[in-house]
Amino acid sequence: VELLRALLSRTLGLGGDRAEPVLDELSLAGVSRFIQSDRCKSIVCMVGAGISTSAGIPDFRSPGTGLYSNLQSYNLPYPEAIFEIGFFKKHPEPFFALARELYPGQFKPTVCHYFMRLLQDKGLLLRCYTQNIDTLERVAGLDPELLVEAHGTFFTSHCLRASCRQRYSLAWMRERIFSSLIPKCEKCQGLVKPDIVFFGENLPERFFALLESVRGFGHPQGDPRGLPPGFLGVTLGSLCLHRDVAWLGDCDSGCLALAELLGWKKELEELVRREHMAIDAKGGDKDGGTPQKPRGDED
Repeated sequence: VELLRALLSRTLGLGGDRAEPVLDELSLAGVSRFIQSDRCKSIVCMVGAGISTSAGIPDFRSPGTGLYSNLQSYNLPYPEAIFEIGFFKKHPEPFFALARELYPGQFKPTVCHYFMRLLQDKGLLLRCYTQNIDTLERVAGLDPELLVEAHGTFFTSHCLRASCRQRYSLAWMRERIFSSLIPKCEKCQGLVKPDIVFFGENLPERFFALLESVRGFGHPQGDPRGLPPGFLGVTLGSLCLHRDVAWLGDCDSGCLALAELLGWKKELEELVRREHMAIDAKGGDKDGGTPQKPRGDED
């Protein structure tokens, strides 16, 4: 009954007191005014493959250009096998061949990545949840403490043997991948895998821990969508399960449009220009380091 009452209250305005609207207008202009108001204290970003395609990284399922459409040369039983943990343990070669093409350090963060950096610099970013494994959020300068890499990351790697679990750096893994070597643990000779989540593996503990903290902090007051009071869903680039405002264009253009309304456009463009120049100046060392001595988990 309470669920039905809440649903009717939200959709038809029947029963109970109507909540005060978060936005004065369901548009990017309304979003920009809310962000600039005293009521906007924190922003959570939830991002996926769409924010990295303009950097040259393919998404997974787009017909013709997606990753799964272009894996014929790897002689896989089916495209998803390249990311299945059971297949990887027996046949790691296809994954590491693909990793050479998509390895972090070969791509620059996009306008969308740097828009999130601006949110952070202005003290508005509470957290960024990303499905991406390309580490571009880190390259763009997001604080790792504000970042939840829901599908893991290339930034670290571990030996797969449960009795070992030796940890290795991004630079260590890069050296082996570009030497066409299957990465083996220096401690036990076990197979070493980047800490990205394969099919058949659990999501990182950090994801579940912070998901629970969000649920506990923002326990919904009868909202049938299971969202906290005052939640505002703004989508740039694609559709999602819930949205109050949607920009049905590419992510970078949406971020630039919102930045212009906020008066941040020149600042954003200058940030992108400056950061890209710095990455170019580093040449091939975009992932930030020469090969390091492997570190154990205790480090």
